[in-house]
Amino acid sequence: MTAGPPLIRLRGITKVYGEGAAAFQALRGVDLDIERGEFVAIMGPSGSGKSTALNLLGCLDRPSGGQYLFMGAHVEALSRDERARLRRRHFGFVFQGFNLLPRTSALENVELPLLYRGESAARRRAAALRALQAVGLRDWAHHTPAELSGGQQQRVAIARAIVTEPAVLLADEPTGNLDSQRSHEIMAFLAGLNRQGITVLMVTHEPDMAAYARRIVRFVDGRVASDQRHARPTQAAGQEETA
Repeated sequence: MTAGPPLIRLRGITKVYGEGAAAFQALRGVDLDIERGEFVAIMGPSGSGKSTALNLLGCLDRPSGGQYLFMGAHVEALSRDERARLRRRHFGFVFQGFNLLPRTSALENVELPLLYRGESAARRRAAALRALQAVGLRDWAHHTPAELSGGQQQRVAIARAIVTEPAVLLADEPTGNLDSQRSHEIMAFLAGLNRQGITVLMVTHEPDMAAYARRIVRFVDGRVASDQRHARPTQAAGQEETA
């Protein structure tokens, strides 16, 4: 880990949805530090606040109270547009449902974040091909999602998340729609990306998937209930089967 301030620092973070009698407090004063290069699994029962925390960390939402510092900048004070710029520059996202455009190729799906950035067609294509190569799918660049297995679709989604070379990769139940073999395959890729220096924050309810992380943070009732480091996280070697 690097010396100095953490990459991410949460202090007293709260999140309330609704008002009055209908108000629901999803987060109740969360304190959390995440260092650059960590692989953190966020766990907890349904309604514990883990997905709310991930959305706040990825600048998809803003806290109701408290401080969120990213690289020393106060995220809670940013406007919607400023958060969007921060998100596009520093964060990549992987979701349970893949969220691929069905009628476009893997290559075009991976290019999307760069299209939103205004990159030229040549730069988008070159970067997307590199990202697909990184997840072992360069030869499938011109196939649509319907022509890919579930594991391959999730790898395309990972390529889309890393094509911008983000500092942080956020994964929300990334293996939730996959069988056991494909789940371990995807975790192997995430662990490999982490070894390359990308900070990985993953929400999961599966202990065997969380075992790949170096640290497990458990949420209960909107608070951090435990924060434990893995001395020996699951190794990805030998589990990188092709889909």
